[in-house]
Amino acid sequence: MAPRWTCGIGDCDAAFDDVEAAIVHQTNDHQRHECKVCGTIVPDGYFAIRHAFDEHTRAEFVRAYDADSAAVRRREEIKGEVESEADLQRVVEQLDRGV
Repeated sequence: MAPRWTCGIGDCDAAFDDVEAAIVHQTNDHQRHECKVCGTIVPDGYFAIRHAFDEHTRAEFVRAYDADSAAVRRREEIKGEVESEADLQRVVEQLDRGV
């Protein structure tokens, strides 16, 4: 069976069997992202998406990233898929351990 989760940052095609491993990879193996709305530095990938949609309005995201409604919907889908499957406590524990 093929891995279910891919990194998706830039041209990175790293693939993982579980979402937690994908999030840990994004956090540890990619540069941080500076939010174009508020300047906060966050890990790229899932954590950047979560920051954008939990901390800012959709309109702020669209303006700051010159995004369209399709881009917003795609990121909302990713956020929803990750949050429906991920054990975020496990992610935090792995990151704390330096995994």
